[in-house]
Amino acid sequence: MEQQPEGSAGRPLTRRDELSEFLRTRRARLKPEDVGLPVAGRHRRVPGLRREELAQLAGVSVAYYTRLEQGNGRNVSAEVLGAVARALRLTDAEYAHLTHLVKPKPHKKKPVARQPQARPALWQLLDSMHGVPAYIVGRRSDILAWNRAAAALFGDWSELPPAERNWARLVFLRPEYRDLFVDWEQKAIDIVCALRMDAGHCPDDAKLSALVGELSVRSEEFRRLWALYNVKERSHGVKRLHHPLVGELQLNFEQFRLADDAYMTLVTFHAEQGSPAAESLRLLASWGTDATRRVPSA
Repeated sequence: MEQQPEGSAGRPLTRRDELSEFLRTRRARLKPEDVGLPVAGRHRRVPGLRREELAQLAGVSVAYYTRLEQGNGRNVSAEVLGAVARALRLTDAEYAHLTHLVKPKPHKKKPVARQPQARPALWQLLDSMHGVPAYIVGRRSDILAWNRAAAALFGDWSELPPAERNWARLVFLRPEYRDLFVDWEQKAIDIVCALRMDAGHCPDDAKLSALVGELSVRSEEFRRLWALYNVKERSHGVKRLHHPLVGELQLNFEQFRLADDAYMTLVTFHAEQGSPAAESLRLLASWGTDATRRVPSA
């Protein structure tokens, strides 16, 4: 009987473990009928496809695929990797993640222990975006810079210790953010997916391992979502918020990776012109960081 993987939550992240868990969870979500294979017998002790079935679809030997799923990605050709990705029906984001795990690109810069910081010019850019909530997020979902409109919409992050300026901590550990996002579950999924992508790029990141471990202990929802091993990126979309002062807002968001630092992303929010949300944003922007202080204390 095939052994099912344990969740990696709370364990130090390694590239080998990440590769193994990713392939196992992607295989487990497929059924024989999904890929045109006959169902042999009524009872299958293994959820999803068996290794031999996946190897057959990818056109490789069972031994070869088993080594790959055990985390041994050395000397895997691009052709085989593509065949495995097609057999697993990976999305573009998942295929990119698999490629990072198997054939990591060397870092141009050595990792540094200090907290990354946004350049002063980026703070000035954010300040110039009047009425447009915007912030810059880095690796591990760290919030690195923001403007007055973002502080009015999401809370004054300057009042938090630097270590707490982190979207994963805010969403999973602070009840007020559960109330702020109308679709809290989707926001939580987006954050976990982003952390999984970070783990693929930098599985030796000790701070990321510590963050995952802490959230796994303190949040049942995080443990559940982390164990799913979903990987995807959302560059734009719609967020619905319920602000304690102005009520519900429906905002469009856009995300832009910075050209000189792939780990930093500019995130902006805007409302359709003439909409009630646009008027609410204008009101919040006029209050700035004072908007948070206008909220009556419980």
